Amino acid sequence: MIKQVRPKKNLGQHFLIDLTVARRIADTVDVCPQLPVLEVGPGMGVLTQYLAEKSRPLYVVEIDKESVEYLHEHFPRLHDAVISDDFLRMDLRQLFDGQQFVLTGNYPYDISSQIFFKMLDNRDLIPCCTGMIQHEVALRMAASPGNKQYGILSVLIQAWYHVEYLFTVEPGVFNPPPKVQSAVIRMMRNEVTTLGCDESLFKRVVKTTFGQRRKMLRVSLRQLFDAQHTASPAFFEQPVMTQRPEQLSIPEFVALTNLVAAELKEI
Repeated sequence: MIKQVRPKKNLGQHFLIDLTVARRIADTVDVCPQLPVLEVGPGMGVLTQYLAEKSRPLYVVEIDKESVEYLHEHFPRLHDAVISDDFLRMDLRQLFDGQQFVLTGNYPYDISSQIFFKMLDNRDLIPCCTGMIQHEVALRMAASPGNKQYGILSVLIQAWYHVEYLFTVEPGVFNPPPKVQSAVIRMMRNEVTTLGCDESLFKRVVKTTFGQRRKMLRVSLRQLFDAQHTASPAFFEQPVMTQRPEQLSIPEFVALTNLVAAELKEI
């Protein structure tokens, strides 16, 4: 009989041990009361126990075999709802018969950004995402233009979701305690159905400009062109080119993407 699961450093495991915090996180899914729930990284089920009380379909996905064994032993009522798999490799359309669901969890710090990028790729399936992540990442996700935390994650996520920073969680409620604070966030799909620009180019423009966030756009955007395909001088003389990426709102990034797209067609 497994008594406890050992937190594994290579999986970025920090098990939540405070039941009050666990219940508060579980209650964040109540904003979408009719939808089933997928929990990522349940560990020993401290969050799972409160999600299971909500009388709606629940799946939990866990990559750690020891945790899976523990969950099967201590949550027999979940039966086949414990999925032993890597969330990042899963086909989410196979869950809940392809219907929409809420994504939640105490997310591993080292892959939280990858989890949210997968959420973006499946945004039609995930109208609501909640959970706990590193405090610094939460600040970046919720940041507004002009804020020093505003960056790639802010723009790409806020293009499709409203991000709400809910509350801060101190290190002492985990085993082992992480070296940083944590935070609980909630993301709700906004009304946007199309960006109004080429989405893949939008991502390139955002990542390219924030890759040199201290530089003006007329400097960083040169990376999108090469020696054989140079942009016209007039392109870099447009007023927006004197700005830095952290000054641009999402609609302004969309407009910038369309400017870049038009210039690329001219080449």
